[in-house]
Amino acid sequence: MQLFPKLPLAEWVEQAVDFLTDNLGPFFEALTEGIEGFVEFIVLILSSIPAVVLIAIFTGLAWWASRWTIALFTAVGLLLIQNLGYWDGTIDTLALVLSSVIISIIIGVPIGIWISQSDRSRNVITPILDFMQTMPAFVYLIPAILFFGIGVVPGIIASVIFAMPPTIRLTNLGIRQVPEDLIEAANAFGSTTNQKLFKVQLPLATPTIMAGINQSIMLALSMVVIASLVGAPGLGADVYRAVTQLRVGTGFEAGLAIVILAIVLDRISQNIGSTKQQ
Repeated sequence: MQLFPKLPLAEWVEQAVDFLTDNLGPFFEALTEGIEGFVEFIVLILSSIPAVVLIAIFTGLAWWASRWTIALFTAVGLLLIQNLGYWDGTIDTLALVLSSVIISIIIGVPIGIWISQSDRSRNVITPILDFMQTMPAFVYLIPAILFFGIGVVPGIIASVIFAMPPTIRLTNLGIRQVPEDLIEAANAFGSTTNQKLFKVQLPLATPTIMAGINQSIMLALSMVVIASLVGAPGLGADVYRAVTQLRVGTGFEAGLAIVILAIVLDRISQNIGSTKQQ
């Protein structure tokens, strides 16, 4: 027996969704077209580069950012993906991840800078970030489908919501960890707020910010299989089809391709922006 009448929370949420759909329909359509166009542009660029050349680019980037063993793994891993016939799916997955991460950076870094300058805004934003990270990823797909339909867009929107909090948190953390004596020195030389931010705080906070971007990349990649449930292309779709058809071998191959891509992106992004120790 309930002590109090049940709150009609589900009805309130449905009414809010109906209100947004009815009044912001053109905005959601424009946003859908913009994101689809952006993803198609990235796919077009990546697809126009021969597989061997793109593998060589990633290998060189891995060598520059990390060490020769990671470069060797990158070359062998990507060649294996191409040999197994999952190159097109890898391109689609990479475009999905890059789109999600770019949007996360465009939105997340300014918010991180904002809350680093204001304790009040940090106290407001932090619980929202906690909510975004603790909510099951599947839940994000429900409103995304209602607002943006089936396809790549709801997958990207869900990935952005799921992957953006680390970028915001670590941007805020990196700026706040800048030594106070350097801030005092900048103030002593008469630096403005913008000069202090862009010439002192952000350069010193770059390794921490890159760590946040690295985490966002991994979280966005973890959404690949989930995004396939709403029609997003890529390796996640191959895994999903293999699961529904009980094709264990195919599922293993597609899953292995995701793991290789995840390791490559993790090792490259983990070292970019940090000082390499010789």
